[in-house]
Amino acid sequence: MRYAIVTETYPPEINGVALTVQGLEQGLRARGHQVDLVRPRQAHERAGAEHELLVRSLPLPRYPGLRVGLPATGRLVQTWTAQAPDAVYVATEGPLGWSALRAARRLGIPVATGFHTRFDEYMRDYGAPFLVGTALRWMRRFHNDADATLVPTRELAEFLRAQGFEDVVRLPRAVDTALFDPSRRSEALRRAWGIPEGGVAAIYVGRIAPEKNLDLAVRAFRALQRQRPEARFVWVGDGPARARLQREQPDFVFCGVQRGADLAGHFASGDLFLFPSRSETFGNVTLEAMASGVPTVAFDYGAAHEHLRDGEHGAAIADGDEDGFIAAAVRIGSDDAMRAAMASAGRAAIAGLRPEQVAADFDALLGALADTAPRRPPRHGKTLAVQDEREVV
Repeated sequence: MRYAIVTETYPPEINGVALTVQGLEQGLRARGHQVDLVRPRQAHERAGAEHELLVRSLPLPRYPGLRVGLPATGRLVQTWTAQAPDAVYVATEGPLGWSALRAARRLGIPVATGFHTRFDEYMRDYGAPFLVGTALRWMRRFHNDADATLVPTRELAEFLRAQGFEDVVRLPRAVDTALFDPSRRSEALRRAWGIPEGGVAAIYVGRIAPEKNLDLAVRAFRALQRQRPEARFVWVGDGPARARLQREQPDFVFCGVQRGADLAGHFASGDLFLFPSRSETFGNVTLEAMASGVPTVAFDYGAAHEHLRDGEHGAAIADGDEDGFIAAAVRIGSDDAMRAAMASAGRAAIAGLRPEQVAADFDALLGALADTAPRRPPRHGKTLAVQDEREVV
């Protein structure tokens, strides 16, 4: 099969969408398929790899290092007319994603989209709650123009169906348990963070941005610190809120963006993962923390709802219960024996999740669309061609 993946974000950019898309691409290649990647051109790039089509881009406001692809319908039509993919996966809803949908529809190529980001929730975080409904309608229009919309959890699938999204299909996520492993814990790294022997390192990994609800993490850590004065808070990542946070919290440890084995080492060297975000579609970092043997405090949705058992692997807090989040951080962070038990249980709980299975499921979904979806330009009368009842919601 020949597939095309269209995305606004891709490594070396570091975020959950970029890394998830890269994993899907690599998984399809490992299964013997040809994969054409369409993405924005980075500022330093002149040309991409042989299998990449780079389009013009602009910097994304308020997100240094991220770029958004400009419309490219004509170029995609020309490219796919010359060599049509059997199916297209559009991972993002930006101008490039809309262009890919239009091009695929014009040529009658089956297309699936990925629902990776709750832009409707972002409206609240960036001071525009009056745009929540508009954002949801915009996303619904985008995804309903595809043959299938792929989501990582049953919970999100149910929410989208209730909001009028059509043909929602669950594609579960996994984690690389060989990379994220408790054996990567580094005492030298902990000493560099200023953690004394027997001390507690709370850790946050992700974008340092308003939509991540980071003020709650700060309050939870300060409450823990009152019980464990030697505790330190380690931040891995970057983003528009980092400068303010560093200025206001000078005792916090900021490690910047980490990748690969370095990221895994930072994760495993923590003792308690605080993840206060309420705007994730999944939250890959939850699985990475569990795989690393780090008890997690998170709200009970996304990856936490699917995989984290409250009281066994950490704490899954009812949505909006900030007092409960803080109390759990204090309770788990101040109890060494509890954390040790949760670390082992969390690692064991996700040991069976395999990226190879995700790639196989993704391949089956795209292959079914390619095999049975009619080649036709208009969106009306579309039929979902996925028959696996485990994944169709």
